[in-house]
Amino acid sequence: MERNFRIGTRGSALALTQANWVAERIQAMHPDIRVEIVRIKTTGDRIQDVALAKIGGKGLFVKEIEEALLRGEIHAAVHSLKDMPAETPEGLEISVVPEREDPRDVLISRGNRKLAELPRGAKIGTGSLRRGIQLARLLPYAQVVSIRGNLDTRMKKIEKEGLDGIIVAAAGVRRMGWTDRVSQFIEVDQIIPAVGQGALALETRKGDRDSARILSFLNHEESRIEVGAERAFLRVFGGGCQVPIAAFGKKRGEDISLIGLVGNLDGGVIIREEASGPAPEYEALGRGLAERILEKGGREIINSMTLMK
Repeated sequence: MERNFRIGTRGSALALTQANWVAERIQAMHPDIRVEIVRIKTTGDRIQDVALAKIGGKGLFVKEIEEALLRGEIHAAVHSLKDMPAETPEGLEISVVPEREDPRDVLISRGNRKLAELPRGAKIGTGSLRRGIQLARLLPYAQVVSIRGNLDTRMKKIEKEGLDGIIVAAAGVRRMGWTDRVSQFIEVDQIIPAVGQGALALETRKGDRDSARILSFLNHEESRIEVGAERAFLRVFGGGCQVPIAAFGKKRGEDISLIGLVGNLDGGVIIREEASGPAPEYEALGRGLAERILEKGGREIINSMTLMK
């Protein structure tokens, strides 16, 4: 007998593309299941004209979806993992992390110029504190302009707001089939990605073994370990969008390496450290790297941001 399986997601074009990717694979693996996509508008979607850091950070893109999940209105949620706060709400869990897409950032520019080819005083749009402070170090002569909106909206702002370019996540551009618009893929040693960038998180209720079982075939262990190290790093800082934080984990064989970064709002202080260790100890590695950054000045950055609230 056919049964329904409801997936909650944001309503943007990218979010729906991601949710449909999941739905199609569930449908193929479980032909007896009818998958329904449920669009849920989040606070982050409603408030488009204020910087994320000023209105509460990451949870703004997942809160209403998680509430629907807790109420049992949906069986699972599909999130961009980088939108999720460090802590998962009581009663919920990230049960599956599919294979990660490209974790890098990309430049989309006027005239298809690369970063090194941009003119002095170039205006580059981003809504991310993390990107902004790293870009300022990379291109001190550029002007970072704060922008918000869905991916397609941000791309249109190049013309509408006279920008020389924007920096966005490669994963979204690839998922939408827009790689022909990319001027440059920015390597992770130039701009470290956001925690979980490029990965999806499939969230279910704790104890809902049936929903977790339906989704389990999509889990990619290597990706789960990599983003697990990054999220363990983030958790030490209580991570949201109020502090520029970046981390990137890469599993190679039986080991995992991790780069982490924390900076202050103007990018005047940036603390960057690296660590590596056995892959099964990924969470300890993430915590240890975060503690090292705290000892080297990160604690002062976090404390100063707390005093500003």
